Amino acid sequence: ACDTGDQQTTATVHVKEPEATIVEMLKDVTSYEGEDAVFECRLSRETTQDTQWFLGDVPLQSNEMNEIRVQGTHHSLILRKVTLEDCGSISFKVGQHTSAA
Repeated sequence: ACDTGDQQTTATVHVKEPEATIVEMLKDVTSYEGEDAVFECRLSRETTQDTQWFLGDVPLQSNEMNEIRVQGTHHSLILRKVTLEDCGSISFKVGQHTSAA
């Protein structure tokens, strides 16, 4: 704000977070039934943007069967004790960017 006594003006500063991109893509994984399957990717920067893992079209949450980890720019998904029903596409999304395996 600027106030000269008889005149006043104000302005606002807006700061946007730069977009994170995927710099290390997911790789295909083959596991035996009953083993864990680990998927990893790395982003260009740490971000507060929403990130999401998917099995097919189903969004995944961290629970006793799916462990989702974030360490800085490194994002990982561990599917615990996979079964034949877990076969399919795994994808990771951040902003407008997606990687699949």
